Amino acid sequence: MEKAFSELEQLGPSDLIAFINDCIQHDFNKLVQLLYRIDVSEEKLKYILQLNPNEDAAKLIAAVIIERLAATKAARASFSTTNKIDQPASDKNKTNDEDLERF
Repeated sequence: MEKAFSELEQLGPSDLIAFINDCIQHDFNKLVQLLYRIDVSEEKLKYILQLNPNEDAAKLIAAVIIERLAATKAARASFSTTNKIDQPASDKNKTNDEDLERF
């Protein structure tokens, strides 16, 4: 079950849990690298796993991944919004040309 990082964002919770279970069973290092790449807090994950020893680990890990991806998406959205005060460079040039024509 090889998935690119962008594909993971598109997975539903049950597919993500299946992917994580597959990684746990067959390629744990891939899961560790994925968690590092997504920037999941190791301390937070350990704490959640210790608090819920009888829960499915893949389900808990998936919840943490989904939470982290949502936070990342929100951060990207906040930085990608354009400032309405700023005009695109092409509009600024038009304004400057119009100002010159008035003189």
